[in-house]
Amino acid sequence: MPSKNISISMPEGQVKAAERTAKAENRTVSELFREALRRYQQERRETLIGKYRKRAEERGITEADVVRIIKETRLKEGIVRPTRRSRANK
Repeated sequence: MPSKNISISMPEGQVKAAERTAKAENRTVSELFREALRRYQQERRETLIGKYRKRAEERGITEADVVRIIKETRLKEGIVRPTRRSRANK
């Protein structure tokens, strides 16, 4: 995947800490921030899944119900998701 340079602002102390951490782990600051973002996104997904799973359980909605509802909605809305094979060919 192509990379894009971005600019962010943060306190000097955090910049120094990030540089020290990256150096200690023998990687770039960019790699450190990419991993931090991936971990944040995963944690956020797990938090949301847990929150909505609890709501669904309280309402008696199963995971199979969710899959069925998604399929029905996509069919009704004319939304077609690419297959794994077609995504791999891009």
